Amino acid sequence: MITLSSRAAAQIRSMQTELNAPQKRLRVLVESGGCSGFQYGMSFDEPKSDDVQFQSEGVDVIMDPSSLAYMNGSAIDFDDGLHGKGFEIKNPNAQSTCGCGKSFS
Repeated sequence: MITLSSRAAAQIRSMQTELNAPQKRLRVLVESGGCSGFQYGMSFDEPKSDDVQFQSEGVDVIMDPSSLAYMNGSAIDFDDGLHGKGFEIKNPNAQSTCGCGKSFS
């Protein structure tokens, strides 16, 4: 599983309200691309039959099994500080990450 910080969960709930998508779940995924080989993605979506479903900080999260294999044990935070980084993913399975923090290998 992955965990959300309270700041990330608050930002996600705010985005769901802005997008008028309270019934949709947060999909966290890994896809090929980025400068390091794989990149993270997040969207609001409906669950598919093979998705893993769980909650973190009161947010319903869905992931496909292969994305979960790459990200199991990860933590997602949200930083809206001076540098405005946005969502930050700390993935213990990543061997290397790029400078932007959005892709890994």
